[in-house]
Parts: sequence; structure tokens; C-alpha cells
Amino acid sequence: MLKTMAGAGLATLLQAQNGEKPDANGVIYRKLGSTGERVSAIGIGGAHLARPSEQEAIRIVRSALDRGITFLDNCWDYSNGECERRMGLALRDGYREKAFLMTKFDGRTKQAAAQQIDQSLKRLQTDHIDLIQFHENIRLDDPDRFFAPGGTLEGVMAAKQAGKVRYIGFTGHKDPYVHLRMLDMAKQNNFHFDSCQLPLNPLDAHFRSFANNVVPRLVEEGIAVLGMKPLAAGIIMQTNTVSAIECLHYALNLPTSVVITGCDSMERLDQAFEAMRTFRPMTESEVIALLDKTREVALSGRYEPFKTSTRFDGTIHHPEWLESAA
Repeated sequence: MLKTMAGAGLATLLQAQNGEKPDANGVIYRKLGSTGERVSAIGIGGAHLARPSEQEAIRIVRSALDRGITFLDNCWDYSNGECERRMGLALRDGYREKAFLMTKFDGRTKQAAAQQIDQSLKRLQTDHIDLIQFHENIRLDDPDRFFAPGGTLEGVMAAKQAGKVRYIGFTGHKDPYVHLRMLDMAKQNNFHFDSCQLPLNPLDAHFRSFANNVVPRLVEEGIAVLGMKPLAAGIIMQTNTVSAIECLHYALNLPTSVVITGCDSMERLDQAFEAMRTFRPMTESEVIALLDKTREVALSGRYEPFKTSTRFDGTIHHPEWLESAA
């Protein structure tokens, strides 16, 4: 809890120093780590774009961009590429220029990474991806495979040198220790990640906490903090402890560059804008009060199954994704 409070205080300090205020559309913009980029404080989660109709998915993305959200999330494996394909359709007609586009890949070899990045570029109908991320850093040997000779990093760096990607990050939702091991190996290999994506929500503070154990390290190293699962994949709503807006405010109060939230309807998109419009840096007492609501239900990890089960582990269910783009 003391670490959580220190993190909350740091977030408040950073936001005060930045003079952070929503613009006329209610959008907050933040620095993306040490990249020099500025992006919207809330980003659109690409996995949810397969849920509505194709036309509604296009409408959601374009409306988000028209209203000032710039950060778009996606992944090579979401719905077998359908989420990237739909986003690519939405980015036609000049919308690509409005977006900071991020996607992820699963390949653990140089060849698989290169193949998947090329497939993503084709689906997204673009010649470059602003941020590419190594997906599902969830096994203890994933960092080894990333930095191995003939491994992932070689494929990503080749894509960067070819102008296909601009920045490089990694993601994961399982255990903070695996993230810390990736950061340790990056240091050993004189490599600096531009971003790191991790679950940040009012349950996380109490159980295998990424906010307590990983976020301070990311801030120290100038790595952009990308918060995901702010509503614990929606499961936190089953606890009847906190509201969706409270969850988004909690994640925004951490030193996040972006909080990625799934928007499968215009209603959910409006909710994202409302969270930015109404956000104000929280005091430590406000954070304590919020976390007190979730402490009891959070301790077992039951409501964060992405940490405690394989339900959310796409690369566990499809190990072929690690080696081949087939």
C-alpha cells in the first residue's frame, strides 16, 4: 500500500508539473515516455473492434480520431487479423495522418516477427507503424527469446531500419516479475524500450501489482507506461465495488502515457471521453478510499484471470504463432 501511495503521489506531481488540462473536446494529451511524441491520454483498444459490425467499428475509430483521440491499439492476432483489417479500413481517406498507430506481434524468431509485421502493415493499409510491441511477455523465457541470436529483436530492428516501424515496446499481463526480467535483460543488452504495456486497475494494486512493482522502474528509465485492462477486461464490474469512470480515473492518475480501453460501441467511446473530461489528479486520500473498496475482492486474483489463468493467453492456446505467421 505504501508503494501504491508513492506511485499515486508521483502521478499527481507529474500531472501538476505538466499543467495538464483537457482541450475543448475534453481530451488530455501526454508525453509518450522519452520519445518526444505526445498522444491522447486514452487510447482505443483494437481487440474490441471485432464485436460490432464492420461499419460500426469504422465509425468508432473515425469518431475517436475526429474528436481528438490519437492513440490506436491493435495486434496481429486479434480475431485472426480482423481487428487490424477493420482498423485499416477506418484509416483510409486521410485518417491515418490523425493517428498514432500501435500494433503488436507474437513471433519469437527473426523470421516470424518480420512476417507478422509485414502482414500487419498490409491489413492496416499503411507503410509504417508508429509503435510495434512484442506481445504477451508472459513466460520467464520470453525475454531470452526476444534477445537471442536470430530472435525477435533482430526482426524488429530490421523492420525499423527499413522504415516500417518507428518505436519498439513490449506487453504482458501475467506477472510483474516477467516484466522486470525483460527490463533487466534489456539493460544487459544495452537496449532501451520505448514503451511497456501492462494491466493497471484498482484490483492490480492488491495482487501481483504491476503498478507497485513495474511502473516506478518504467518512469525511472523514461519508458512510456501504457495502461491496459483498466476495467480488468470488464470483469471488475462484477464486483459491484467501483464504477467504470472511477477505474479509468485511477489508471489516468498513475504516471501513464496512455490508458487503453476497449470501445465496442459509441456509448463506450463517449465513456472514454467523459473519463478524460472529468479527470482531476487524485489526492492520496482519494486513492486510498478507492482502493479500500476493492481490497477484499482483489486479494485472491479471482477478478484478474489474465494473471491467474490461461484464459487471456492467446499464445498459449496457439503456440504456432510464436514460430510462424502461418
